[in-house]
Amino acid sequence: MTEGAVILSLFALIAVGVPIAVAILASALAGVWILRGELGLFNAALAFYDGATSFPLIAIPLFVLAGSLMNTGGISRRLIAFVSSLIGFMRGGLAMVNVGVSLFFAEISGSAVADVAAIGTVLIPEMKRKGYEPRFAAAVTSSSASLAIIIPPSIPMILYGAMANVSIVQLFVAGIVPGLLGGFAMMALCWRLAVKYDLPRDERFDLRRVWSALRDAGWALLLPVIILGGIFGGIVTATEGAGLAVLASLVIGVFVYREVRLDEIARALVDGVVQTATVMLLVAASAVLGLYITETQTPQRFATAILALASEKWMILLMLNALLFLIGTVLHGAAAIILVTPVALPLIHQAGIDPVHFGIILTLNIAIGQQTPPVASVLATACSIARTDMWSTTRTNLPFIAVLVGVTLLVSYVPGVALGLVRWIYG
Repeated sequence: MTEGAVILSLFALIAVGVPIAVAILASALAGVWILRGELGLFNAALAFYDGATSFPLIAIPLFVLAGSLMNTGGISRRLIAFVSSLIGFMRGGLAMVNVGVSLFFAEISGSAVADVAAIGTVLIPEMKRKGYEPRFAAAVTSSSASLAIIIPPSIPMILYGAMANVSIVQLFVAGIVPGLLGGFAMMALCWRLAVKYDLPRDERFDLRRVWSALRDAGWALLLPVIILGGIFGGIVTATEGAGLAVLASLVIGVFVYREVRLDEIARALVDGVVQTATVMLLVAASAVLGLYITETQTPQRFATAILALASEKWMILLMLNALLFLIGTVLHGAAAIILVTPVALPLIHQAGIDPVHFGIILTLNIAIGQQTPPVASVLATACSIARTDMWSTTRTNLPFIAVLVGVTLLVSYVPGVALGLVRWIYG
């Protein structure tokens, strides 16, 4: 009975505009107080502190900062020029460039919002100038940007790994194939739509242009090699890799390309602090909620209820995907991870679902949620840049959302798509 009241109060507070982190904390504190009285509030304070002091979570502000430095240091612009020289000559090439650059950017920033802000401010105006519909430009940019949380490094994977006590590096490895599948499928879709609607080509293919763009972007292209090579090679942890990303972005932007000024570094630091504060407040509040649901044994009862309805793994995965899809439409990614992970973990363990496998499914559903209103944080950012209406852009975005849904279902029911590399590397 108390759990129902806590959940209703949580969504009621969110519905009236209370910040999600505050709503989670207030509802959880009320539940703890009702359950354990004043003494329970002392434990809640300790849980709040402990929730935000996990070492892996240090990677979140560092990857956010690395993304900001990439944007101000000319790295994003050079990546765009290089990918454009390779595939811009194809029908609808600029749309395909958009997806291709997101694949590169995803390997450095780990944030879809950072991706859409960095790439969208350059490519959306250029696509509009070349004759693309603003809604199409916004849809391509938004959907391809969500690849940033599927391809490593990924901030949602870091958050899930820390909460579920799952290897973050294994999550990174598991995201490679689904992310690449999504990227190539979106490129194929761009080409198909380009042929159907006679979308423009960018420029003729010129080998000299490719060579010139490659030389200019050489240092930028080294960033994914440095970061992912260090992490997957066992030289650095994911958290240390995030610090390496900041250092490399700073060195390249300041000393190689010489496009980063002190005031831009200060602005990047402020942006990083603001974004990180929002996430970390959510994480700390979630620890209090976790304390409450642990005391009430809500996860165990949730698992028992689901297993009573369906004992077959495919049906459990279908129900989890449906639940995650609904949650993703109304909550931001970090909040969705925080609410779902502690409740779902006992269920996936009892159902025999690999926690790494579930982490990729959860991440893919968050990527879909970033494209589906009313929340749709990434889509909203793209629409703001393109100056288009979110709901009309969503209609244009449906084929790209369908790609993400298709990849999610493929990963759900063919675990080897995500776990094949993990098993090959780690046994």
